Amino acid sequence: MAKESFDKEIQFLRMLVLTSGAFSRQQFAERLGISVHTFDKTIRRLKEVVNSMHPHLPQEQNKDFSESLRFSYYDSTDPLLLFLFRAKSVKESESQRISLLLAAMNDQALTAMELLDTCCSSLPSGLPMPDEKTIRSDLKYLEEVGVIKRDPGPRPYRYRIKDDLVRTLSDEELIDLYDFVDVMANTQVPSVQGYLLRDGLKKQLSRNQFEQHAVEPFLYKYHYYSRILDEAHLFTLLHAIRHRRKVRFLYFSPKSEKSYASKNTNPLFERDTNGKTQKTLPLKLVYDHQYGRWYLLSYGREGIRKYRMEGITQIEEDESVDETWYAEKQHELAEKIRYSWLIDTGRPVKVRVRFYNPGGSEPNFVKERVILQGQWGQIVYEDEHCFIYEITVNGTTEIKPWLRSFGSSCEVLEPVSLRRQMIDEWKEIQAYYESV
Repeated sequence: MAKESFDKEIQFLRMLVLTSGAFSRQQFAERLGISVHTFDKTIRRLKEVVNSMHPHLPQEQNKDFSESLRFSYYDSTDPLLLFLFRAKSVKESESQRISLLLAAMNDQALTAMELLDTCCSSLPSGLPMPDEKTIRSDLKYLEEVGVIKRDPGPRPYRYRIKDDLVRTLSDEELIDLYDFVDVMANTQVPSVQGYLLRDGLKKQLSRNQFEQHAVEPFLYKYHYYSRILDEAHLFTLLHAIRHRRKVRFLYFSPKSEKSYASKNTNPLFERDTNGKTQKTLPLKLVYDHQYGRWYLLSYGREGIRKYRMEGITQIEEDESVDETWYAEKQHELAEKIRYSWLIDTGRPVKVRVRFYNPGGSEPNFVKERVILQGQWGQIVYEDEHCFIYEITVNGTTEIKPWLRSFGSSCEVLEPVSLRRQMIDEWKEIQAYYESV
């Protein structure tokens, strides 16, 4: 799949989930900055991917693509949005060719020329025939991602599937490994690679005809679909951080009216977009558990910048920078976010809060949660009815939702401005529940 197409489909899926199909075709296209024709073409493409990943879906589930994204509790153990990652790396011709290569190497080790003969004799007539250079390029890619390995020995080199681990495991061990990966993929961040590994293990179990494991032992209610979509750029940015490289991308802020813009190579068809081209040096990636969002913290011409990952499109790596200078910028960022609840770089302020103990409840779940989630804050006073918690944070914007989540068990004492904000918000909420 072309890189630009993948960006478009990420934003397409994000909007589909957030709006639950409430937009018309025209509204959807306008929000994405594409034509209605492109909208229809994208829907067809996504339907093809869904059908290829789930070929045995009942007919009623194939009627409406948007309906297939409305999960029941039991369907959410396998997030459907992940299918985009399975199809993102290769075009149709590459998919057919690589499938043939992997099938051929599954039983025996083969040379590049033997694999070329296999491809030329097995590919459908409508697809272009590969040459030796193409096959060697495919083998290099599969070796880099760890799917195949080269057998030791003289030239010509022989390649085979790298599946020694799962082949040597018993069915019991394979099930234990599958269950472990299933739990970790659904509870840890990031998760996309875990889901892909889980799918591979599930296929291996089905090959072994171990049908007793057909029922999933664990069930998860997945809430943050955007989180998985944001992981599309996560590993590109991690690679850039690891190699001290700048990146370029087109960015759409959360307040932007559009969330995507196509690349127009013909200047006659260029049009203004709400996105801004950014060139910046990635320093740190932060995940917000409260809202299920990824953030990029970086250094650019304006100093330290913060970007929501969901607004990043058309990302590409750029030149690398000096190691000493990069270390200085990382130290500068660390100082700026030293007292950040998440990523706020504002002025440090001391927050003082009284938490009330739940009456007759043992253990004290309020205190346990404050100790678990309260980061570097400290309990400075405690009696049988309440305890007082203090923390110094950069601004109060990011800590406020956490405090608010305690409801009547929490009373803000300082600063006065935050106390007034909380009073106003609770009055507003109270007004919603006034007698009709």
